[in-house]
Amino acid sequence: MKAGAAPAPRPPARSEAAPALALYEQVKEHITRRIQSGEWPAGHRLPSEHELVAQFGISRMTANRALRELMDQGRVVRVAGVGSFVAEAKPQSTLLQIANIASEIRGRGHDYGFQLIAAERVAASPDVAVWMDVRMGESLVHCICLHLEDGVPVQLEDRYVNPRIVPAFLEQDFSSVPPSEYLVRNVPFDQIEHLVDAVLPTAEQAERLAMDRAEPCLLLTRRTWARGQTITLVRCLHPASRYRLGSRLRNDGNQGLA
Repeated sequence: MKAGAAPAPRPPARSEAAPALALYEQVKEHITRRIQSGEWPAGHRLPSEHELVAQFGISRMTANRALRELMDQGRVVRVAGVGSFVAEAKPQSTLLQIANIASEIRGRGHDYGFQLIAAERVAASPDVAVWMDVRMGESLVHCICLHLEDGVPVQLEDRYVNPRIVPAFLEQDFSSVPPSEYLVRNVPFDQIEHLVDAVLPTAEQAERLAMDRAEPCLLLTRRTWARGQTITLVRCLHPASRYRLGSRLRNDGNQGLA
């Protein structure tokens, strides 16, 4: 076992600054943001092509392309002569989607607690720069949070956020909405990566999690991207005796909880 975090991967090819969004991509992002935030749940009727043309000042062809690509991605269902609707989400496990730990805990009938330990601007260290695909020393937002179930710590969240993608992140009041929930609600993403490691906590991590330093932990490392740029890197540390990660994938391609 190892202490702290997973080793940094080889530096990927550095991405250039994202270009301005094409008109059809702006429409897709507008719709995706509302689906991800829950504002438009499964079955919600989307604006028609005519309504999108009027709202965005675009051509009918542009509106059609946006809806067609969302349908191809499985986010939208189109019914000829009726309209476009938010698709039903496929069942997924916490390893295959971004889970809301507050909802998980409350769903078990337990009390959820949250503590914001730190939220500040920092310069990217060499290993974080590799993970985030930014220059070493570039300004990032760093926050540390503790999540509790019935008063017992179950997750220590160590997160870096790219302020070029989320410029208003530090302006938020995280006393009511944790950083992870704010990001899912407000920042559309198109790629996600999960890595899981067995680790031993550092002395500081063990103290915050109220656990013995010799007890193993599960470390879930997550990255999300939008248009080729890294939005966030988060390392979620869980005492192995208090938390379990798992998933099940049927051979017909449908995902389910395990």
